[in-house]
Amino acid sequence: MPDVVLPCLNEAGALPWVLSRIPAGYRAIVADNGSMDGSAEVAREHGALVVDVPQRGFGAAAHAGLLAATDEIVCFMDADASLDPGQLPRVADPVSAGQADLVLGRRRPVSRAAWPVHARVANAVLALRLRRRTHVVLHDLGPMRAARRADLIGLALTDRRFGYPLEMVTRAVAEGWRVTEVDVDYLPRAAGTTSKVTGTVGGTVRAMRDMSRVLQR
Repeated sequence: MPDVVLPCLNEAGALPWVLSRIPAGYRAIVADNGSMDGSAEVAREHGALVVDVPQRGFGAAAHAGLLAATDEIVCFMDADASLDPGQLPRVADPVSAGQADLVLGRRRPVSRAAWPVHARVANAVLALRLRRRTHVVLHDLGPMRAARRADLIGLALTDRRFGYPLEMVTRAVAEGWRVTEVDVDYLPRAAGTTSKVTGTVGGTVRAMRDMSRVLQR
């Protein structure tokens, strides 16, 4: 069954719920990016494989988790409880069945609090730019996604910041992959946690800047 990479920075409050929801047969890999709140210890206590990633950056953590994975299929998702791990089969099953090469979870917020307006607008703008560049119909650069490990490594992704998820899509399209999306629930984050991207305007601006660099390459 698939490995699940969870890039992590100070998510101790969210991890117990997230890891308790990992489907049977899936293995959680928490790529800890220098947490100071005991996230790594919490992850280990809940049965996850923990990979310490000293190089800071979302892409650095995600890629380290990918390299640590051993299963044929690898999923990615945030560790902040904004996504339900119980829905991972929605993105993994089409890959397992050979129906798609990369599946992204299109976030469907369950409440207004789940997705701040500034982050939703930024995501829509990036998705529009991506559609114009690749001609692939995608509405969201969803953080819950799945693909085959060997294929992902073969993409030779180089971004180690917030541009990593977008670079994965652009390179996959360039290689002729079948890229699609499925609906997944988008939830308010666990109490005491703040998204590094959508939680603040500054975080969204940094992510937009990193992703714009990817699109300009």
